Amino acid sequence: MKTVSRVLNNEPNVREETRNRVMRTVEQLKYKPNLSARSLAGQRSYIVALVYNNPSRNYLMEIQGGMLEACRAHHYNLILAPVGSGKRTADDIKGLFENFGPDGVVLIPPLTDDNVVLSYLEEHEVPFACIAPRNPRDRIGVMMEETAAVLELMAGLIELGHRRIGHIKGPRAHGACQWRYAGYREALRKAGIAYDADLVTQGEFSFESGMSGANVLLDLTQPPTAIFAANDDMAAGVIRAAGERGLAVPRDLSVCGFDDTPIARHIYPALTTVRQPTSEMGRLATLELFDRIRTPDAGRMVHVEHTLLFRESTRPPKKR
Repeated sequence: MKTVSRVLNNEPNVREETRNRVMRTVEQLKYKPNLSARSLAGQRSYIVALVYNNPSRNYLMEIQGGMLEACRAHHYNLILAPVGSGKRTADDIKGLFENFGPDGVVLIPPLTDDNVVLSYLEEHEVPFACIAPRNPRDRIGVMMEETAAVLELMAGLIELGHRRIGHIKGPRAHGACQWRYAGYREALRKAGIAYDADLVTQGEFSFESGMSGANVLLDLTQPPTAIFAANDDMAAGVIRAAGERGLAVPRDLSVCGFDDTPIARHIYPALTTVRQPTSEMGRLATLELFDRIRTPDAGRMVHVEHTLLFRESTRPPKKR
């Protein structure tokens, strides 16, 4: 029984010959694991939770898709657990465990660095994995070198001839906000372009905050010729705000984002962006979580690569 369990849960230490014999029998019997019976026998819920407080629906769906892939392979159920801000945070995280009792959770920013959430998980010895934590030390999960990615993106804009490049930041509590802003500033420094605080405005990773931020930047006496929004949802909002003013992208304004979520490919013009393998990050973080659930000291921080994608939303600036 234990050998069969190891095979069905994709655990190590099973000979390939034995694994193949078990899987042949599973196929012959058309066997499907009963999750309720498993939870009673193993004193586990066989549930993991995606815990989030992030306004980007596209990002959330991509993470969820990768987690579902890993959960199916390991016969786990996935639940979505939104957590509110401020006083609601503690109640929401406590309610998650009182009502569902997940075996572990995956955290996405900004909850990867939320002290209330982290304190609860550590106090109750709940296994958790993080996606893009601001402080990755002693954590397991997955992350990407986001500052380096923005340096490449900005270098591309500068090479096209842009010198007044606006930036719409993400939420202050979000690690990505700091990394992407750092890449923006470092790229300007390397190119010998003076930093202008008027060209930077605050966003919240939502479409609406992208529109608001674009309006602030485009109202300047000397508006930018290009805007780098810290995620694709905000970049889509920039394109909408520009269109409402009669500005054509990229003829009058170049726009780029970050993540390469589906909206980057679905809008017109298609968005120049950095591809973060978001779905794969969800899958890898879940696999590290499963390792930690099985073995308390297991799991690691996995680093993934980015891809720079120049599409139709950017071109050299129009001569004034």
